Amino acid sequence: MTSFDALETLSFTLDDMTAYITLNRPEAKNAMNFKMVEEITKVFGSLHGNRDVRAVVISGAEGTFCAGGDIKEMRDNTVPDHMQAHNLDTMLRAVNQASQVVIARVEGAALGGGLGLVCVSDIAIAADNAKFGLPEVRLGIAPAFISPYVVQRIGFTRARELMLTGRRFNGKEAQQYGIVHVSCPSDELQHCIEVELDEVRQAAPGAIAAVKELLFEIADKPTSETVAYRAELLNTLRLGEEAQEGLSAFVEKRQAKWVTHD
Repeated sequence: MTSFDALETLSFTLDDMTAYITLNRPEAKNAMNFKMVEEITKVFGSLHGNRDVRAVVISGAEGTFCAGGDIKEMRDNTVPDHMQAHNLDTMLRAVNQASQVVIARVEGAALGGGLGLVCVSDIAIAADNAKFGLPEVRLGIAPAFISPYVVQRIGFTRARELMLTGRRFNGKEAQQYGIVHVSCPSDELQHCIEVELDEVRQAAPGAIAAVKELLFEIADKPTSETVAYRAELLNTLRLGEEAQEGLSAFVEKRQAKWVTHD
């Protein structure tokens, strides 16, 4: 795996099966500039296919998740095209289709692009008092890049209301809307993250990656178009070393070899 010592806008640590990525521009409330977008893309590109890492936790430095895009940079520069690493959609797709379980740890603000980043996580856990919103319309712009991911997450009807008003809402409302899976008091946030990581420790790393691929393969397709793929996937996994170990562990009433403990 690539060394991440030279990161300018992120901090990266690896502990057991979990990678921790912290958005680290606290002076700008962790707003995403082009450099941060590029670095997130590169980190997830490096992690892709890494079976030693089963989970990636994304958080923000100093109590703020992400205040959105860097407004000054956005005002003065054209949007990078889709072939460039610092294109926002390139980054969102890299996170969305990661080989690992991506967990968003949300406190403080998660606005605009920050909310979009939450929407491409597999599991999102927020503090009750976190602040969410899509304020682009109040700035005279639109949430263009994040729009498909927001709609996929919460549905067309709710997305219309939030995108067209720019209304702010808290963690509890975000849970009601399906943006986050758990909303809890801020002092319980880390405990809730650890509970989810304990669940991931039970899961086989290869199976995690296979399920991520499965989800994107079957999304928005008729079942008749994917039945052959689904049957082949199950047979391939069933004959693999990981499944043989998992099935044997179940029969023998023991933990599989990949199960780890914090």
